[in-house]
Amino acid sequence: MMLAIAAREFKTLFLSPLAWTVLAVLQLILAYVFLTQVETFITLQPKLAGIENGPGLTDIVVPPLFGNAGIILLLVTPLLTMRLICEERRNKTLALLLSAPISSADIIIGKYLGLLGLLLLAVVLVTLMPLSLLTGGVLDFGKLFANLLALALLVSAFTSTGLYMSCVASHPVIAAMGTFGLLLLLWILDWTTGIKTQRSELFEYLSILRHFQNLQSGLISSVDVLYFVLFISGFLLLSIRRLNNDRLQK
Repeated sequence: MMLAIAAREFKTLFLSPLAWTVLAVLQLILAYVFLTQVETFITLQPKLAGIENGPGLTDIVVPPLFGNAGIILLLVTPLLTMRLICEERRNKTLALLLSAPISSADIIIGKYLGLLGLLLLAVVLVTLMPLSLLTGGVLDFGKLFANLLALALLVSAFTSTGLYMSCVASHPVIAAMGTFGLLLLLWILDWTTGIKTQRSELFEYLSILRHFQNLQSGLISSVDVLYFVLFISGFLLLSIRRLNNDRLQK
C-alpha cells in the first residue's frame, strides 16, 4: 500500500503543470549557473595551471552548482509539500483515507516517497550538467558523488519538514509559510559561528547548512549523514503521530 500511494502521488504531481514548471525553471536557472562557472574556469585556467594543488574543474563548477540548487529547492519544496495532507483535509478526502484499512505510516511514507521521487529526479537532472563535461574534461567523481549525496539528503530533509507542516497546518498557504520559515531558520542558524564570542556548538550541530557544506567538501562524515537520517526520521515520526491523532478524532 505504501508503494501504491507513492506511485499515485508521483503520477498526480505530473498531471498538474506545477511539477513541469518547477523542473523547467530549476533547469533554466541552474543551467545559467553551470555555464557561468564553466566560463569562470576557462578564464582562470591559465592561472590555475601554475598553482600547485590548485582547484580543478570539479572544485570550481560542482559545489557552486549544487549549492545554488539547494537554495532554489529551499524555496520550491514548500510549494510542493503544502498540499500533501492539507489538500486532502480541505477536499474532505482525508476522512476517507483514514477510514481505509491503511496504517498512518503507509500514508505518510507513501506520500513522502511520491514527492521525494520528483525532487530526486530534479537532483539527477542537475547531476547531468557536470557529467556533460566528460566530453572534454576530467571530473573528480569522489567530490561529485559527495555533492550528489549532500543534495539528495538535503531535499529529503526538506520534504520531511514540509510533510509535517502539511499535517499540522489548516491551510496549504500556512503550511508553505511554516515550512519555509523553519527551513530558513535552520539554514541561517550557523551564520554566527564565524564570530568566536557568539559561537554555539548547539547551533552548529542544528544548522542544516553546515552539514550540507561539510558533505559538499568531499569529506563524507558519519556525523553529517546521521544528522540528516535523524532529521528525516524525526519529522516522519511526528507526521505519523499527527495523522494518528487525526484518525482517533474521526
